[in-house]
Amino acid sequence: MAGKQVTVEMMPRSSCCRIRPAVDDDADALFDICLKTADAGADASALFGDPRLPGYIWSVPYLKLAPEFAYVLADGLRTIGYVLAVADTARFEDELEKTWWPQVRRAVADLPPRRPNDAQALERIAAPRRSPQWLLTDYPAHLHINILPIRQSSGWGRKMVNKTLDALSSAHVPGVHVGLHPLNERARSFYSHLGFENVSRDGHILYARRLPGHEGKAG
Repeated sequence: MAGKQVTVEMMPRSSCCRIRPAVDDDADALFDICLKTADAGADASALFGDPRLPGYIWSVPYLKLAPEFAYVLADGLRTIGYVLAVADTARFEDELEKTWWPQVRRAVADLPPRRPNDAQALERIAAPRRSPQWLLTDYPAHLHINILPIRQSSGWGRKMVNKTLDALSSAHVPGVHVGLHPLNERARSFYSHLGFENVSRDGHILYARRLPGHEGKAG
């Protein structure tokens, strides 16, 4: 496919989008989309020495370990967005430590921090943060969504999140949360309109929502 890839800027706005289950072949696209949206929704290419660093943390492990809740937005043949979730965050974090982080640590072992966000990303890989129990008691699931600029603010984000919420509800998950970048004000508004509540605590920006059948049961 080298030399045949159409740039985002040249893609026609009228091309047809669809949401489909993610597959292993989407991994490279997930790495790229994560990088191109990792600066509070903007392109973070200049912030990381290794373009795969954001994807190692926030996108590809979901595809590998929780494919049943992984969806992508396809514009023609190009993957331009994703929504990724896990039903049980604590179990997912256990699995990351067993099967994902060891291989990633080997991959970045010789990577010196050269760009502004390298040190922070390498620290997260070396010593991942566990989600607090106060959050997981009522909202055990969590999700990530990112879409390239050509389809941002087009209504597809809402459709993708709703598809994931339906899938989590069908799996009898009581609640879901999402962590936000402190500077991403647009994301706060987006989740508020989707019925998420601000449950931020301890310096972390968190929004959460009870799923159908579990409303009003938060403890």
